[in-house]
Amino acid sequence: MLFSGSSKKIISKFYSFELLEVCIHRVRSCSSIRFIKSKYVCVFDKSALKFSHQQRLFRTSAVSCGQIVQFKLSDIGEGITEVTVKEWYIKEGDSVSQFDSICEVQSDKASVTITSRYDGIIRKLHYSIDDIAYVGKPLVDIEIDASKGLASEEDVVETPPMSHEEHTHQEIKGHKTLATPAVRRLAMENNIKLSEVVGTGKDNRILKEDILNYLAKQTGAILPPSPKAEIVPPQRRAEAVPAAPKDKARKIPVPVSRPIAFAGKDKTEPVTGFQKAMVKTMSAALKIPHFGYSDEIDLTQLVQLREELKPLAEMRGVKLSFMPFFIKAASLGLLQYPILNASLDENCQNVTYKASHNIGVAMDTEQGLIVPNVKNVQVCSVFDIAVELNRLQSLGSAGQLGTSDLTGGTFTLSNIGTIGGTYAKPVILPPEVAIGALGKIQVLPRFNSKGEVFKAQIMNVSWSADHRIIDGATMARFSNLWKSYLENPASMLLDLK
Repeated sequence: MLFSGSSKKIISKFYSFELLEVCIHRVRSCSSIRFIKSKYVCVFDKSALKFSHQQRLFRTSAVSCGQIVQFKLSDIGEGITEVTVKEWYIKEGDSVSQFDSICEVQSDKASVTITSRYDGIIRKLHYSIDDIAYVGKPLVDIEIDASKGLASEEDVVETPPMSHEEHTHQEIKGHKTLATPAVRRLAMENNIKLSEVVGTGKDNRILKEDILNYLAKQTGAILPPSPKAEIVPPQRRAEAVPAAPKDKARKIPVPVSRPIAFAGKDKTEPVTGFQKAMVKTMSAALKIPHFGYSDEIDLTQLVQLREELKPLAEMRGVKLSFMPFFIKAASLGLLQYPILNASLDENCQNVTYKASHNIGVAMDTEQGLIVPNVKNVQVCSVFDIAVELNRLQSLGSAGQLGTSDLTGGTFTLSNIGTIGGTYAKPVILPPEVAIGALGKIQVLPRFNSKGEVFKAQIMNVSWSADHRIIDGATMARFSNLWKSYLENPASMLLDLK
C-alpha cells in the first residue's frame, strides 16, 4: 500500500501504539477508513491508497494469536471406554469459560455432563448427536489465549473424571458451587456466573429460583415468591375425611400405540447404552448358582397405614408408595442376616460384609432397565426413603441418573408388580448375592384364625440368592422376618433406630 506523505506520518505515529491491519476487500468497499484510538483519529480517503510492490504490504487476513487445544474425553470410571453424545450445549464459534457445560453424554451406566476446563472459543465439534465418543479421543477443539500460557501437556490431553455427583460439585474460585445440569444450563443461557449467585438450597446448592431471582435483580423484574412445603400435623381420626371409594373394577390393559413397520426387511442395530450394560451384567450373572424361594404376604394392614400417611406425605410434596416400606423392612432384615448384604470375590475366597445398606430398585425406563439404589437405608426413615425414591424416579424418567446413583448397590428389590404378574425368577446383579421380585397386590379371599373368610391384600414375593454362600434356611428366615414387618407394620417401630 502506498500512502501520501502526511498520511505516512500519522500511520507511523499510530503504528507505535497498535498493529495496523487492513483488509483489501474492506478498502475497496468503503469510501473511507477510520482508525480510532483514544488519542488519535486517522481518516484516509480511498483515493489516497495505491498499491505498490515496492512499499510495505499489510496482511489482508486476520491473524489468530490463540492456540488450539484438543479437549479430550476423560476416563469417566467404571471401566467405561465409550459414550453416546446426547446433547451439545455449545456450537462452533461460541465462547466458553471454565466449568461451563459443553455436552451431555450417555454411557452404559449413567448420563454425565462434560464441563470445560478452559476459557476460550469452540473451534470444532468432533461428534454429532448420537455419535459414539471414545475415552481419550478429542471431543472439541478450543482456541485459548496463548498470552495466558498453555496448560501442561497432561492438562491438554485429558480432563478430570466427571461423575454426576462430581459435576454438580465443581470448584469455582476456591469454593464449591452445587447445581444440577439444568440449573447450569439456565445460567449459561443467560450469561450468569454461578460463582456470583447465592444458593438457597441444601448445602448452599443453587436452585432454579436462585438463578431467576438473580436475573430479576439484574433486569429489575419482580418474580412471585415460590411456595414452600410446610409440615402439617396429622389430623385426628375423628377429623379425618373418609377417602372416596375407588373403582375396583378390573383394569383392561391398553395396548401401547407404536408405529408398525411393514418394510419386510431385517434391521441390525448396535447394542448400546443401558442395553449394553445389561448384556455385560447378565453374562456375569450366569456364573452364579441361583436358588429361588417364594412366599405370599398379607398387606392388609400396610394398605390401611399407607392410606393414612399418603395425604401427609403429599402435603410435604412427596409421593408415598409401598416401596419405601418394602425397602425399610428389607434393611431391618439385613441387620439380622448380614450375609445377604455381602459380596463374594472373583476367586470365591473372601466374603465382604457391607456396612451400608444400599438397596437398589429396578426401574423400567425408555432407555431400558436401570437399577439405581437408595444409599444408607439403615439410617433412613420411611419418609427419607420416599424422598430419595421420588428423586431417583424423576431423574430416571429424564435419563439424568448419575454414576453414583447407579453404582454401589448391595441388595436389590424389583417391583415387577407395577406392570403385572405375581411370581418371577429374578437374576442377581453381581457383585450382590441376593435379589427379590415383588408381584402385584391382589384382593383375594383368605381365612382368619376363626375360620372366617375375609378380603385380604395379597402380594407374592420371589427371592433369588447365591447358593455358594447362602443356604435355603437363611433365605427363608430372612423372608419370614421381612414378611412379619410388612404384615404388622407397627412392629417395625420396635427395631427402628
